Amino acid sequence: MFAVLVYDTLAERNPVVLKTCRRYLHWIQRSVFEGELSNAQYRSLTASLRTQIDTTYDSVRVYIVRTPEFIETHTLGVDLGNTGPVL
Repeated sequence: MFAVLVYDTLAERNPVVLKTCRRYLHWIQRSVFEGELSNAQYRSLTASLRTQIDTTYDSVRVYIVRTPEFIETHTLGVDLGNTGPVL
């Protein structure tokens, strides 16, 4: 599955959430990530994030698209992300 993940967390939690997201997805822009995930990777990512965020304050939103060919993206300004391999 192709996923787009965005998050809005308390500043103190940003580094740990960022690090977790970078293990699974490509960093695109500030708190935006995208990439291919297996079902197992998706479950592992969301389980990790649930332990790292405060569900009464923070927000993580994942958009699932069955194939990335159906997404048209346009960037205005600087293209910040990296679409190389996830390390």
